[in-house]
Amino acid sequence: MTLLSTYRLQMRGAASGEAFTFADALEQLDYLQDLGVSHLYLSPILTPSVGSTHGYDVTDPTTVSEELGGAEGLAKLSEAVHARGMGLVVDIVPNHVGVDDPTQNAWWWDMLTNGRDSAYASYFDVDWTLDPAGKIVLPVLGDDGDLDGLAADGDVLRLGDRTWPIAPGTGDGSPAEVYERQHYKLIGWKHNVCGYRRFFSITSLAALRQEDKAVFDATHVEVKRWFTEGLVDGLRIDHPDGLSDPAGYLEWLRELTGPDAWIVIEKILAPDEALEPTLPVAGTTGYDALREIGGVLVDPSGAPDAEPLEPVIRGLKVDTATGTLASELARVHRAIVAAVGADHPRIPDAVAALLSHVGVYRSDYRGLTAVMPTALAETAAADPTLGEPLMLVAAALEHLEPATRIQQLCGAVTAKSVEDCLFYRDARLVSLNEVGGEPERFGVSAAEFHHATALRARYWPSAMVTLSTHDTKRSEDVRARIGVLSQVDSLWTELVAKWVLAAPPPDPDTGRFLLQIAFGTWPVDGPVTDDLRSRLHAYAEKAIREAALHTTWNEPNEAFETAVHTWLDQVVDGPVGVEMASLVAQLDAHAQSDSQVQKLLSLTVPGIPDVYQGTELWDDSLVDPDNRRAVDYAARRQALAEASDPKLRIVTAALHSRADRQESYLSGGYQPVLAEGAAAPHLISFLRGDDVLVAVQRWTVGLAETGWGDTSLPLPDGHWVDRITGRSFSGRASATELFTDLPATLLERTRA
Repeated sequence: MTLLSTYRLQMRGAASGEAFTFADALEQLDYLQDLGVSHLYLSPILTPSVGSTHGYDVTDPTTVSEELGGAEGLAKLSEAVHARGMGLVVDIVPNHVGVDDPTQNAWWWDMLTNGRDSAYASYFDVDWTLDPAGKIVLPVLGDDGDLDGLAADGDVLRLGDRTWPIAPGTGDGSPAEVYERQHYKLIGWKHNVCGYRRFFSITSLAALRQEDKAVFDATHVEVKRWFTEGLVDGLRIDHPDGLSDPAGYLEWLRELTGPDAWIVIEKILAPDEALEPTLPVAGTTGYDALREIGGVLVDPSGAPDAEPLEPVIRGLKVDTATGTLASELARVHRAIVAAVGADHPRIPDAVAALLSHVGVYRSDYRGLTAVMPTALAETAAADPTLGEPLMLVAAALEHLEPATRIQQLCGAVTAKSVEDCLFYRDARLVSLNEVGGEPERFGVSAAEFHHATALRARYWPSAMVTLSTHDTKRSEDVRARIGVLSQVDSLWTELVAKWVLAAPPPDPDTGRFLLQIAFGTWPVDGPVTDDLRSRLHAYAEKAIREAALHTTWNEPNEAFETAVHTWLDQVVDGPVGVEMASLVAQLDAHAQSDSQVQKLLSLTVPGIPDVYQGTELWDDSLVDPDNRRAVDYAARRQALAEASDPKLRIVTAALHSRADRQESYLSGGYQPVLAEGAAAPHLISFLRGDDVLVAVQRWTVGLAETGWGDTSLPLPDGHWVDRITGRSFSGRASATELFTDLPATLLERTRA
């Protein structure tokens, strides 16, 4: 089966409270096939922690989750998918496993039981030197003194509802005496000390040493079976940058899957970073495309005057490295000293400062060899007092272990400081604050959009293109509506100034940020429901804790959080809410336009488009777990049958167009088509192959005032029919005619 598109499904077991299993996926196959989807794309399906709502906390990578239907359920789904001429793609998580409850992870349990003598000791990246006695340091206690309640119960130690193993022959005596004989040490989690590499700063996710072929083979035995038995056609790889050797891992994976499997990687590229061309993959999971597609609809004239973000980002990176990730930084320090045989008290400062000058997740790919020397130069110039420790760091970069740990720390620092902190602080236009984004770049010019898209056609024609994922901080439609504010910046600034006087927020920046979120999700045709109010409060709590300016996850400021929640209710229930509803209604047509436009772009630009579950209709989801809610497929089936929803019509038309004109979409290249006339900047158009032409409108607020005038689009020779509306065009098409019915057209040549 030819891969033309994917549809992402969030799988959930019954214990999560809202199940979506293989059997549930089976029930939607006819709908997805009618929609035009070629491949199902499943979130992780290997056995996770009991009750997991996402599956990224895999506890047994050798089995398919029984909660989802087990191996038998997967086989049935695969058979049904393939019988329809469709395919199956699965998300896998090589970087880490879930260890929150040691009893659920047999490998982790065995290592805690037997320490270094465990057959699985080499599977995990444990820092055996952290504790003087060589014990595994587990940051699981609220406080170091919380061991008073420790109890021995047979062959386990219990503390409240937590359980750890007792090594054979060490169970005699008091609980304290038994505990002292174990291979692990329990400490308070607030120390920022951890005895194993984890996923970013999440202590419940322990990293795996995939650089060891034995570990790779053991953790991929089930994945290998999928390809041996023809159950699965492709893989999405979660966060490969966290591995010791991403390129080496991907080479092993390609050998396992064979040459025909579609493999895409969750590689977060900086706007000016190219994907390493030697990797044996089809491309990224599409955050680069997301930035380009959403960005080209942002009006750059609405950019506010703001302080540069670069100094802020550098400060946050240093704070993250020396604070949240202090344990990882200390391990890097020890690795540097061991490698070069010399020490300096400011090595941690030098490493933190160095990472603040690295603008990518990791720089040890062949195509990025200039990044680290440049960062070293910039760091030395910015702080000459770091010259001596930087020399030691540079020398250590020639040794595998410290070099690798620096790169792994770099990715974690970037994620925690930028995506999980800055993106919840910066309020210039929060639709830009997305994974892979850079808020200081206020939108994407047409020139950049066309060139970047053409490059994808040339080098990565099968990379994924996406608008929404399980990790996006706001859905594509919420971002589309917020993006419209770039076209009415003066009006928005005036209203916000008025609103903060009517309902003063506890903090001005927090208020400006959350008002955009409220605008992005506000109902267009009714009051804020209790459900939406609850979701807004949940988002606000996460946002202010991630921002870490007035409250944090580790140390919540109850007074500030209460004030934010009180203020949010004042916004919803008071005069601000009335004016917010009025503004949403006033700008809804423009938000709908941008929603539909970016959807068509995502489905027709070079690459393999992914439709995240439910986003074929307007979706007001916020950050996880909000964006993993159950989808109302009955409503979508009805909308598909009625063919009345514009966004759904666009999705269906584009997916079926891809099926009918595969060569044009898969290998037809990309050619910009330039509009002519007074309003030409409002029109984006391009050719795929020689028989598909896409034309969309943008910046429609100003367009509504001026009109299209004499703006037109010169069409290539032949007769062209809009796949969505059935309207015909030839020769030179006026923009007014092109966009009579919808803000986006998908023209197909019917005859030369």
